[in-house]
Amino acid sequence: MLLAADVGNTNVVFALFEADENGDYTARARWRIASDARRTGDEYAVWLLQLLAVEGVQREEIKQIIFASVVPRADHNLTVLSQKYFGITPLVAGEGRAAWQFEIDVEQPSSLGADRALNILAAHAKYGGDLIVIDFGTATKFEAIDYNGTYKGGSIAPGINLSLDALVGKTAKLPRIAIRAPESASVIGRNTEEQMLIGVFWGYVAMMEGIVERMKAEIGRPAKVVATGGLAILFDEATDIFDEVDADLTIEGLAILAKQAET
Repeated sequence: MLLAADVGNTNVVFALFEADENGDYTARARWRIASDARRTGDEYAVWLLQLLAVEGVQREEIKQIIFASVVPRADHNLTVLSQKYFGITPLVAGEGRAAWQFEIDVEQPSSLGADRALNILAAHAKYGGDLIVIDFGTATKFEAIDYNGTYKGGSIAPGINLSLDALVGKTAKLPRIAIRAPESASVIGRNTEEQMLIGVFWGYVAMMEGIVERMKAEIGRPAKVVATGGLAILFDEATDIFDEVDADLTIEGLAILAKQAET
């Protein structure tokens, strides 16, 4: 079995994968915990070993561990978790045997975040052709991938929750609201909370649609749009720009990378 961890700025997602006779991994379980760079390897172990037990998995059944992180302070603690509690030196996405095996055609290839690289890897492996990948996380990332799997560049926008935090945090009277789809398609709100929701939600949809339209024009060939991240399903109900919604794209990229590292 393979244990994979995707460390983001908001959450850490752990996934347990089971290999078939061909060495292809299938997800068996997924768990999510809030990101905290101060969380030690021992704290991770207390939480994770209990979840493995609930799943009926012994720690000795874990034969490989891989993680990707955009929180550098968490790297050491995950390495401690792997070595102390599983006796495994983990693969680190983008390093050593787990180095990226696709071309990164941008000015600063080393600046590409591991989460973005995993989305690129997994999207090309699963869908092929020219692709635009949108990842809804703390930031919203747009990636352009050509039919060879080469990363051509992209853009980064504040995530919708960051945008809302800025709006509420910098104003004295605007209330905190929950992100959800407005009850109607009207963009003329009748009260303050409704007006805020319209501005944040439909404004975000318009931003996504505008960037995708411009990216497709630059690519110049038909491109499939793949959405991932926690809010992808929410926005899928409000726009028709997504060809695929794949919530597990990033974590599946870790399984694909682990298999590549083993060959």
